[in-house]
Amino acid sequence: MQVSGHIQSSVAPAIVDASLATIETSTTAKTAVKPLVAALAAAAVIEANETAPSAAPLESTTAAAQGDAPPRGQPGFVKVKFLVRGNNPREYFDEKELEDLTASVREHGINQPILVRHIGDGQYQIIAGERRYRAALAAFGDEYEMPVLIRECSDSEARILANIENTLRADMSATEEARSAAIIVGEVKGDRDEAARLLSWSRSKLDSRLALMNCSESVRKALNERTIKLGHAELFASLSKENQDKILPALIERGLSVTDLKALIEKAAAKLSAAIFDKADCAACPHNSSVQRTMFQESVTDGSCTNNACYKTKTEAALEITKESLKDEYPVIRIVRAGDNFAQVRLRADGPTGVGEVQADACRGCAEFGAAISALPERMGMVFKDQCFNTACNQEKVAARIRSEKEAKDAATKAAAEATAAAGTKDAPKGATEAKGKDNKPAEVKTTVSEGDKVKAYRELVWRKAMKKEIGASYDISIQYLITLAVTGNIRHVNQTKMTEVFEKLLGVSKGSDLQKVADQAQQMSPDQMDSLMQMLAVSAIDDLPVIELTRLAKHIKLDLTKHWKMDAEFLALFTKSEIEVIAKSVKLDKALGDSFKKLTTEKKDVLIEKLLAVKGFDYSAAIPPVLMPK
Repeated sequence: MQVSGHIQSSVAPAIVDASLATIETSTTAKTAVKPLVAALAAAAVIEANETAPSAAPLESTTAAAQGDAPPRGQPGFVKVKFLVRGNNPREYFDEKELEDLTASVREHGINQPILVRHIGDGQYQIIAGERRYRAALAAFGDEYEMPVLIRECSDSEARILANIENTLRADMSATEEARSAAIIVGEVKGDRDEAARLLSWSRSKLDSRLALMNCSESVRKALNERTIKLGHAELFASLSKENQDKILPALIERGLSVTDLKALIEKAAAKLSAAIFDKADCAACPHNSSVQRTMFQESVTDGSCTNNACYKTKTEAALEITKESLKDEYPVIRIVRAGDNFAQVRLRADGPTGVGEVQADACRGCAEFGAAISALPERMGMVFKDQCFNTACNQEKVAARIRSEKEAKDAATKAAAEATAAAGTKDAPKGATEAKGKDNKPAEVKTTVSEGDKVKAYRELVWRKAMKKEIGASYDISIQYLITLAVTGNIRHVNQTKMTEVFEKLLGVSKGSDLQKVADQAQQMSPDQMDSLMQMLAVSAIDDLPVIELTRLAKHIKLDLTKHWKMDAEFLALFTKSEIEVIAKSVKLDKALGDSFKKLTTEKKDVLIEKLLAVKGFDYSAAIPPVLMPK
């Protein structure tokens, strides 16, 4: 408590006067403040231990008594109504302490001058001494003449002095110190070493105080008002501001200790050792508990991330990157999360859960075949390849394989028994057992691949080009299909633009502007020109013919793609590695490659395609995959 207007840890006028004299002769705030810091610190220590009242109040000059401003650079008096609050870093003033100070001032007056600067229009901004100002205002009103020290200061110098003077006092909260330190760091252009020197702090103390600026406004206010402890604030600084504001009310209501809060945060924190993302950015992150431990006395266990939102965002990004990396291998990639209502099973060719070699090849081209990426905490980021996402279908295929094997075994057993029984019978029909055995062949498995939009568009384009060549090659066929188009209502798909181009090219003239003129031009055509245009009518309709009608025509004409298409990189690039493997087997490329085929499937997609298209002696034009055939 202050006695006789004497402010604990304030700075003696003589020391301030001498120190501020340096500012008046310096060229920069940074240089000007250096000598003052030591003086302020020394004065704070001396007067913190001083118990006796200070010297008698300064007498007002004649000018001051007459209401004029005292001379700048000299002690004097200014009425309270002319004083303006400055850049005080303090956000909290204890009401009880302020009441005690007001009572003391009311009895003894203000004996310690406050530091101010002239800002024009007869007003003075307070640099240091706001509590004395508040006490005087409460005790005597705005006509009271406040003892002051007036000095010329720039805005920057005033901010630095105000913050340094306040941080030298022992009753300033840690968050107020943090705010003050942040201001000084800004004034010295981010030079933390210089800021620490000006404050007479160690660099580690400066960093720890600045880290408290990560506290939300409500947490800083709670610490300023002494509702929570510094240990609470240090732990809160490791959390996002949103989470701080969620936890703070419950902490205050329940009276949780620093240890309780620490246990709560540790329980919710994510372990960086389990992170699946690049942790380079985490090294200096304030939410990294390892960083917090170097700055704060209170922190959670090393190697933890207390910013769950950021951790989850980075994890999601890593999962998506993994998913993207698998797109060349599988048609389906799913990220499996807790609560997802789907299951998958590993596709196996043999063993108790195997579907058989042939069926396994067919399954690899299925739209339900792919890879799963775990987003479950215990297996985060793990990739499970060769997964079937239709477990019911998989079980059916396994059952079919088991049934087929059993039937074959039963047939073989029966055939063997019949052969043994017939061994002594001379008229036993030769080869009967073999014939019976042949009746138990497993059902044929059709091998195909999933048909995405790109595959369908490619196939449709191949069909249209091939159909136009087939129809355009024969006058009789083109007339047959022209009649077919007309009868089925598909003649409307004849392309006017293309017909006009052919018409003008054949006649060597521009099409007439109306029906009569075009009719006159058509009348001049030769029989060969008319035959060419008649053939073109059916051909031009192919481009706009609906896919379902196009498919029907392709089947009717028994479209032979070996005349019009050859496997190439553009086609194979439409598929994933697993689908390319299915396609290769469907055209017997695996047989052509022999033992090297299995090794080749482990290569990257582009390498796989390149080598599949470079098999010597293989007839690629005759290799038409089922996916291109009309169904």
